[in-house]
Amino acid sequence: MHSVTAKSKLDLTAMMMLSVLRASWGVNQVTIKVGNAGISPVLQGGLRSAGAALLVWAWMVWRKQPLLERDGSFGWGVLVGLLFSFEFLLIYWGLDFTIVSRAVVFLYMMPFVVALGAKLFIPGESLQRYQIIGLCCSFLGIVVAFNESLQLPTVHMLIGDTMLLGAAVLWGATTIVIKTTPLARIQPSKTLLYQLAVSAVVLPIGSLAMGEAGIIRFTPLIAGCLLYQTVWVAAITYLAWFWLIQNYPAPRLASFSFFTPLYGVLAGVLLLKDPLTPSILTALLLVATGIYLVNRRVASA
Repeated sequence: MHSVTAKSKLDLTAMMMLSVLRASWGVNQVTIKVGNAGISPVLQGGLRSAGAALLVWAWMVWRKQPLLERDGSFGWGVLVGLLFSFEFLLIYWGLDFTIVSRAVVFLYMMPFVVALGAKLFIPGESLQRYQIIGLCCSFLGIVVAFNESLQLPTVHMLIGDTMLLGAAVLWGATTIVIKTTPLARIQPSKTLLYQLAVSAVVLPIGSLAMGEAGIIRFTPLIAGCLLYQTVWVAAITYLAWFWLIQNYPAPRLASFSFFTPLYGVLAGVLLLKDPLTPSILTALLLVATGIYLVNRRVASA
């Protein structure tokens, strides 16, 4: 069985990995947006999961990692797979009711869910008062970045906002389940395989239930976007993320998620020629300040 020696704080290795992961996931938002022109969103997620599941399975076979070992993880693995699947169903379904920039604000309540879950279920990983202030500062940065979309909501928007908030809860719950169950003691690749395999089944079924159009056209650009999502994001960066969850405090890792939508905005600036506004620069400053507060080293009393 895989043994884990958890660390109490983020070191340079973790911060560098998180920076790469968040930038990659920010660019991923752009590839999903481009891919949506040819493949329906939920089906796109299912195809990504199916392809990545095959890659992770091949990796585990090549590394001679046990696939069918009785380690008490199966039920929990199916659970995190379902949490992941329904998180994405709520995201994409919610986007039928609300707009993307509003969705981002509600989805990135996730770090607060993780902070609460850590306080309740993970001894030694709860945040101090100044770290909670840091989370709030980073969240304020997200609100500043997307403030133009936060007008008074319609009933339709409130339905979508609620769905995105539900997705945030599922996202945070996945992290807590991984940290507090036998999944914390197995290979990260097996944890990821559970998630990918379950979502590879659930998401295409969800796509059919939602009446998505499916694959409309498949150009080289759309194929490249799907390849990026499958190989780099879902297989490689997710594997690194699960390794980080096993080895570092969950609330501090979650705080870095605030960078993901901003990296997405910056990717839009660089790749889609979107404007770089003063509010985006202010948001970057607030998020960076908040993450510093969450992760700064404090002398022991």
